[in-house]
Amino acid sequence: MFFDVARIFLKSGKGGNGHVSFRRELYVPAGGPDGGDGGKGGDIVFEVDPGMNTLENFRNRRKYMAEAGSDGARRRMHGKNGKDLVIKVPPGTIIRDDGSGKIITDMSGEQRRIVLLRGGKGGLGNMHFATASMQAPKFAQPGQDAMELWVRLELRVIADVGLLGFPNVGKSTILSMCSNARPEIANYHFTTINPHLGVVSLKGDRQFVMADIPGLIEGASDGAGLGFQFLRHISRCRALIHVVDAAGSEGRDPIRDVELINKELESYDPSLLKKVSIIAANKLDLLPDGGEEAARLLSERFSKEGIRVLPVSAASNRGLSELLEAAWEALGAAGEETVVYESEFDISSLGRGENMPVTLGNPKPSVFTVEGPKIEKMLGYTNLEAEKGFAFFQRFMIEQGIISDLRKMGMKEGDTIRIYGHEFEYLDTESFDRQQEEDWTYELFHGRPRAVQESAGEDEPG
Repeated sequence: MFFDVARIFLKSGKGGNGHVSFRRELYVPAGGPDGGDGGKGGDIVFEVDPGMNTLENFRNRRKYMAEAGSDGARRRMHGKNGKDLVIKVPPGTIIRDDGSGKIITDMSGEQRRIVLLRGGKGGLGNMHFATASMQAPKFAQPGQDAMELWVRLELRVIADVGLLGFPNVGKSTILSMCSNARPEIANYHFTTINPHLGVVSLKGDRQFVMADIPGLIEGASDGAGLGFQFLRHISRCRALIHVVDAAGSEGRDPIRDVELINKELESYDPSLLKKVSIIAANKLDLLPDGGEEAARLLSERFSKEGIRVLPVSAASNRGLSELLEAAWEALGAAGEETVVYESEFDISSLGRGENMPVTLGNPKPSVFTVEGPKIEKMLGYTNLEAEKGFAFFQRFMIEQGIISDLRKMGMKEGDTIRIYGHEFEYLDTESFDRQQEEDWTYELFHGRPRAVQESAGEDEPG
């Protein structure tokens, strides 16, 4: 089976925690804090591997996690950075957000390598938090959280010319006669179940890549058969060759076949009909007149749409050189640019927990509650007993707009704020004059909070 779709889980590395320690040496009775910083977590990186042509490697592995950064250590020792995880994908792979289906990036054209999820930053050791008023800080900053995401990988084969048509019309035979590809060939339907690529060489050192797209059936654009799996590969091709059984050896009408294929293309993506197209009227060797009448009827029907009809016989190598020259001319008319899809998903919107919800409540008069994973996470790594840690906690509540929202709910000075087992009395800072407020703000950031008593959490404890 051809694997051109995969769903995988990605997680970057968490940053290492900062360390709390103090210098203790002979003749140095008060060496001060010397806790080192944590190491950065590893990134999730996607990289194009030209040697790959399927997503087979993702068949049995669904989770990809980068290495976490190591914690800091005493004597100002920095924790080791986590190793990046490099994930190899074939050219033409589209990476989508699994939840929304939006395109994150298209690994085509100039896009050969991308850092999709960045590892968390390492936390600062306690050596960074010493001040004139707090010379022995007993807390450090935790490492930044990892980023995680479910994504869907979707391979769209990159080829210059695509051969398309109903089953058993001779596409694989044409590819094998014109290129170095060796697809399986037999006289039964759906011999080809995987797209095959071949390099076509012409005189004058001219080359292009031709793809044999497995046979479509009516209703493919609605999901019939394996339609979606095959139709997506056509979108990358710069030019198309409709291969039809002009002899009608299986009772098919070649004109009707082209019309049905075009209908499926239009239903799947109307822009596909704008691609430069050629009709290869195949199997003409089976007709007594050499297929002249069949080729004439096809030409009469489609020449007015600007589609050129060329009589060929892949089995006897008739007309193939003319077909390849026409394909080269079609590529010239189509231009050199490969289809590259624009990003629709902003990876920075994932954040690292900053978008987690906060729930505010007012269960009884003069009592307000603050809950949610965002707050609970902050309480888990903030030392409320330390003056500077408590100051950071207050600052977070204000900067996140939590205090403002509580005021809108009717909170006033003297009311109680309950946060996961902690209770704080609110003191209204708006009653300060401007100079007092500036003094309070300065001291809040430097470890001597006086006014607002709240809590909250998320980013980095100070």
